[in-house]
Amino acid sequence: MADRVRCAVVVGNSDGIGLAFTRRLLADGWRVAGLSRRENGINVPTYAHHTVDVTAPDYPDLLGKAVDELGQVDLCVYAAGIGDPVDLADLDAQTHTIEVNLMGAARTVAVVVPRMVAAGDGHVIGLSSMADRLVSGEAPGYAGSKAGLSSYLMGLSAALRGQGVSVTTVRFGFVDTKMAKGPVRPLMIPVDRAVEILARCVRSRPVRVSRPRRMALLTSLLAPLTRPRR
Repeated sequence: MADRVRCAVVVGNSDGIGLAFTRRLLADGWRVAGLSRRENGINVPTYAHHTVDVTAPDYPDLLGKAVDELGQVDLCVYAAGIGDPVDLADLDAQTHTIEVNLMGAARTVAVVVPRMVAAGDGHVIGLSSMADRLVSGEAPGYAGSKAGLSSYLMGLSAALRGQGVSVTTVRFGFVDTKMAKGPVRPLMIPVDRAVEILARCVRSRPVRVSRPRRMALLTSLLAPLTRPRR
């Protein structure tokens, strides 16, 4: 009997890493459901796209329907993420960043993980950032949301121990996408390298991955210097 086709949900795949990894999964023979704010141009029989914002009230219902259409979900990748410079006269953008980067991930997990637990198998990958170690006066919503995301996903990994469900927190530095803002972007990696890192995560299911390693070391060294002093 032929092996069952593996099924994945990718959230935030209209461009960047999410789109590139969706294409990789399809090339590797997966069935994929994608959810993002815009269409992404993928038109193959093994792919279904759902246009929705992760902050919308009906997002959990639409995600649940997408998951049910696939049947058992082997993999869920949360790749949605935004970030804007702080404007002290209007902090709504920082609030929105937290809603997308952290609360959107939490809402996704709340739909997907119980189904995985019931099946006794599954894997969640969340795209965080090495900014989770930093205190940022330039983009506090981004750094704060990524700190919350990393902490939540790693705690969830511990909570799911023995349930057959894995959670991987992927902490990237600068990746060559539209999210890589600023005049200085040290040790930036191309999207195809980020995709290969995610593919290895699917195979090995680590709890946490930080790439590139030199950037992770640099961030660890710089983190104490970013904390406010009186």
